[in-house]
Amino acid sequence: MNDKKYDVGTIVIMKKSHPCGENEWKVVRVGADIKIQCNNCKRTIMIPRIEFNKKVKKIINGE
Repeated sequence: MNDKKYDVGTIVIMKKSHPCGENEWKVVRVGADIKIQCNNCKRTIMIPRIEFNKKVKKIINGE
């Protein structure tokens, strides 16, 4: 299993952009599901960890 390293506050770049045009997201919650927040419009979504690992393009170090 290709499990990537990320924590709360980590900035990730997703493969597909959000409808607002931004593709950078901040990880808000980590667990079985990952909750991420758009850096542009501040919307949050929650997706399963397996799906999140498939959709992440790049992980940028958090704060």
